[in-house]
Amino acid sequence: MSKRERQTAQWLIASYQALNDHFGNLHWWPGDSPLEIIVGAILTQNTAWQNVEKAIANLKAARLLTTDALTAIPESDLAQLLRPSGYYNVKARRLKSFFIFLQDCFQGNLDVMLGEKTRTLRKKLLQVKGIGEETADSILLYAGGKPIFVVDAYTRRILMRHGVIRERLAYGDIQRLFMKHLAHDAPLFNQYHALLVNTGKNYCSKTKPRCQACPLNHLDKLQASVISRQ
Repeated sequence: MSKRERQTAQWLIASYQALNDHFGNLHWWPGDSPLEIIVGAILTQNTAWQNVEKAIANLKAARLLTTDALTAIPESDLAQLLRPSGYYNVKARRLKSFFIFLQDCFQGNLDVMLGEKTRTLRKKLLQVKGIGEETADSILLYAGGKPIFVVDAYTRRILMRHGVIRERLAYGDIQRLFMKHLAHDAPLFNQYHALLVNTGKNYCSKTKPRCQACPLNHLDKLQASVISRQ
């Protein structure tokens, strides 16, 4: 392992410890079942979580939060229930695409789908229209309990501001940093991602970061040793 790799590993471990001490166990992702988590993962694209919660509440009120019901409901009817989540026509189409995939490939059985090997299922999910890497990995980690790290905009922003990555790194390259330097443990990846999301929301905002108050602020010395000048 190179010096830079050792420094990156040290930063990732120290950051987790600092954030975990600050926030505690975040019990993320919210959802009463793997199905609800999957629906939430698809709906949360380009919207705030509170809007997703309203859409899921609509589905529950209509007693439609089952695989059979979501497979059978017409797309136009589904879209109306998803209005609070924004882009509701697009999201209805994406949900329908997922449930068609579930029916065609797994006879509608979510347990069978989630029982597939991580790499195999990931490839299949990425072929579903409207499911990208972040959504697929969220389904794998949070609904399937599979040890794969989810990368989002908060993760990228925090790592960039601390000099751990360069802007041009692809999703997979960032994901491999975590997968290479941390134990492959689903609860660990779950908590770490949740910690980064909360850090991004509360301290590392896009326009007005609160760096002095950030729980990662004391890692500045280690941060400086990781920065790569290109």
